[in-house]
Formats: sequence, structure tokens, C-alpha cells
Amino acid sequence: QVQLVESGGGLVQPGGSLRLSCDASGSTASINAMGWYRQAPGKQRELVAVITNGGRTNYADSVKGRFTISRDNAKNTVYLQMISLKPEDTGVYYCNAKIFRDSVKFDNYWGQGTQVTVSS
Repeated sequence: QVQLVESGGGLVQPGGSLRLSCDASGSTASINAMGWYRQAPGKQRELVAVITNGGRTNYADSVKGRFTISRDNAKNTVYLQMISLKPEDTGVYYCNAKIFRDSVKFDNYWGQGTQVTVSS
């Protein structure tokens, strides 16, 4: 089992910046990848960024060049640095951890979410 706790959300003006943090606890040594997803009102949850144990990263096209995902393995924490924020970045941001059972199956763990609102 893995527990995830997000922090760092809030209200920011367009063009502003925020940094989200996600603290993991429990079976953290088993985690293969961590990432951030977001869900806007009336829309499906979508992948924002992911980072593997090896440090490989992947981003949604809509955030490339503006968002940076990183992790501190010693602290079991993953970060999402967001700059040049746009109103369309508004949503609830969820931290995610994946533990692979085999090459296909994996267990998903989710945090409770943190609200990001980009508005003037």
C-alpha cells in the first residue's frame, strides 16, 4: 500500500507559477513511476506528467515547456513545477503512483487531489 498527500495548490493569475508537492509513504520502495493527473470540471482525468524510477519523464503536449516534473527519492516526494499558467490549466491535480505487478498489470494509487485555479 502507498499513501500519497498533495500540497501546493491555490489561486494564481494567468502567467503565474505554482509548485505542487506529493509526499509518498508506505511501500515506497515498490513504486515504479509517479505522476500528476488533472481533472477539470466536466472533463475526464488526464495525464499531465510522469517520471519513472530511472528518471525518464513524459508530458502532455499541452504542458510541454511550461511544467517540469521531478522527484526527490530520499524524501519520497515528487514535484510539479508549473510556470506560465493558463486558465485552461485549472482543475484538481492528483498525484499518482504505479506499482507494476508484471509487464502489463500495475496497481494505481491516488492522492486526495489539490485544487489549482488560474484566473484573474
